[in-house]
Amino acid sequence: MSLRPTLDFLLYDWLHAETLAARERFADHSRETFDAVLDTCERIAREKYAPFNRTVDTQEPHFDGEKVILPQATHDAHKAFVESGMMSAAQDYDIGGMQLPYTVQAAANSFFAMASVSIGSNMLTSGNANLLMVHGTDAQKEVFAKNEFSGRWAGTMCLSEPQAGSSLSDVATRAVPDGEGFQDDPLGPRYRLTGNKMWISSGDHELTENIVHIVLAKIPDENGKLVPGTRGISLFIVPKRMVDTQGELTGERNDVALAGLNHKLGWRGTTNTLLNFGEGKYPVGGKAGAVGYLVGAPGKGLHCMFHMMNEARIGVGTAATMLGMAGYHASLDYAKSRPQGRLVKKPEGGEAKVVKDSAGPQVRIIEHADVRRMLLAQKAYCEGALALELYCARLVDEQKTGSEQAADDARLLLEVLTPIAKSWPSEWCLEANSLAIQVHGGYGYTRDFPVEQYWRDNRLNMIHEGTHGIQAADLLGRKVLMEKGRGLQLLAGRITETIGRAAKAPALAAHAKALGEALQRVGSATEAAWSTGDPAEALVNAVPYMQAFGHTVLAWLWLDVAQRALELDPAQAAPATAGKMAAARYFFHYELPKNGAWLNVVESRDPTCTALPEEAF
Repeated sequence: MSLRPTLDFLLYDWLHAETLAARERFADHSRETFDAVLDTCERIAREKYAPFNRTVDTQEPHFDGEKVILPQATHDAHKAFVESGMMSAAQDYDIGGMQLPYTVQAAANSFFAMASVSIGSNMLTSGNANLLMVHGTDAQKEVFAKNEFSGRWAGTMCLSEPQAGSSLSDVATRAVPDGEGFQDDPLGPRYRLTGNKMWISSGDHELTENIVHIVLAKIPDENGKLVPGTRGISLFIVPKRMVDTQGELTGERNDVALAGLNHKLGWRGTTNTLLNFGEGKYPVGGKAGAVGYLVGAPGKGLHCMFHMMNEARIGVGTAATMLGMAGYHASLDYAKSRPQGRLVKKPEGGEAKVVKDSAGPQVRIIEHADVRRMLLAQKAYCEGALALELYCARLVDEQKTGSEQAADDARLLLEVLTPIAKSWPSEWCLEANSLAIQVHGGYGYTRDFPVEQYWRDNRLNMIHEGTHGIQAADLLGRKVLMEKGRGLQLLAGRITETIGRAAKAPALAAHAKALGEALQRVGSATEAAWSTGDPAEALVNAVPYMQAFGHTVLAWLWLDVAQRALELDPAQAAPATAGKMAAARYFFHYELPKNGAWLNVVESRDPTCTALPEEAF
């Protein structure tokens, strides 16, 4: 089974990506060039990634005392990816990019995520470089960002600390000015950093000649004390190896040391590290302290970092989507070929009992009703999530190249949808992986089949780039309220537009009505949650709110996709059309009704969880 037909439909028939070629930035492109990019990435993923997914899971990174050792397959895959030009595909021509629409880049990258999600660290490298292109100086763009886009160097994101976790206000890494003239360094104001960073993906390896760490740290005040909260957080470039203003290595190692490798449940092919900054193991200029160059203004580090964090959140959502998709394809293939059991038949005489033809041949398990339920659920989750991620990617292109009003609307819609783009696939495509294991039966738990690894890899995504609780608090506590609720109104407007079109199709009219009711319920629940004005009461059930919000968004996307499929195939004669219609029907019949239970506790600000005394747990 191939991913390509689904991608082609979503890109061209639904999102009309080829029309982006009419815009000045993408004028050199056409559907032909877009297809060529997809062909190349599909081939590289098939040849360099997919065959080694189990290899990188079993041959985990290890430290030999001097360097981190990775399987040769990881080096080969990274080399092929870099040579494809995909690291800088959406960037300007003058820095080596292709000026591809981000929509096409996101679709192309989905092949790699599906083939082997833990080979390479390309998402972090491109996100790191994109941050510097927005907030860095000209020298920082030239020396650091361009070398990352070329694949010569890699990049990381260093936020969490052992004692702080997701609570960035408790960051304790310190950055002090590096002597006289620190402000005049051509690579940016120069500081010395000391501290520890935990859970740093791709924090150390030999895939590239250098690693560019983007590090959150606090600059002490005049009394040597760190400013409490997030106001004092600044952002720094800390290269693993020192470089000059021409982007050449000086031969000196920066004072960043690998303190240990974390071995996680999944994503085992990616090094995950504890890094010590400034411990003196690699003194620079004869003294301890990791050299770092300030990005942006002092105290504005979190503002800069959110540029990378939001991109990473959409990337995590895409990774979760494609892991779910990989499990769906594997379990569908298995269900089509595995004979087991027999079907029930209608009893003679009308007596209500289960009768099986025990003398007949075994049937393939795809013929059993419950297996078909699990397969259809996976299809609804994963293809719906892919539509969500590509829709968000299309908003990125609109923000960059649309009219002033369209760009601003896209910006605000992305703000509202980013928590959903990260969290929804992380929960429901993980559920798809669980169902894929179930379809395989006892074999699903063994390493003879890939679905147990897909589940392990995907379980990390509910924590990557912010837990469900963090995303939910962001959605209900900030995103739906920002700019006086205009983002929520914009989203509601687009959903209402789809409802109006779909209501005219007899096959979709009931779904359109159900979506209208769900949208109204989300709106009233938002108001009820905040009716007392007390954030503690409003946010106590933020996760159920986000689950209902996400299900409403996915129901909207499925309705829009189904409506487009009907336009192309009114008779629903093609199997692909029938599949889309069934997935939409499944979502409206089996999933959207869950909103009632979730929103009941949101509307009543149910205190069950917070009111229970600690000793009663």
